[in-house]
Amino acid sequence: MQFLHTMIRASDLNSTLDFFCNKLGLIEVNRYDSEAGRFTLVFLAAPADVERAHKDQAPLVEITHNWDSETYDGGRNFGHLAYRVEDIYATCASLMTKGVTINRPPRDGRMAFIRSPDGISIELLQAGDALPAAEPWASMENTGSW
Repeated sequence: MQFLHTMIRASDLNSTLDFFCNKLGLIEVNRYDSEAGRFTLVFLAAPADVERAHKDQAPLVEITHNWDSETYDGGRNFGHLAYRVEDIYATCASLMTKGVTINRPPRDGRMAFIRSPDGISIELLQAGDALPAAEPWASMENTGSW
């Protein structure tokens, strides 16, 4: 068995791709538009996974955008995506400067949560050992839910 991809639905494709690509840093590796099915599929990979994604079509996040207007709720019921990052503090600081809310700050130097515009929870995990506790993260409160 091999993990291939996780699919999430996007009500606003541009907003979702801005979040995942421009803010989180994923890279679009494939796109498919279906006129007959009235949908677009966009496949994204983490920078360190791009070569493997092209070769194996995995591991990927599949963004599905149905062209006809739909309301998606229950993003929290989906669970979450998880990404390992080199410096959780620098990653969270960068996301904040781009307007992303850090729902669960990395108080422990190891884990944080953010949400996509469609309400999908994303866990960020520090590569290797947890970083030493540091401000402003150590005393930052949770915001919303994740």
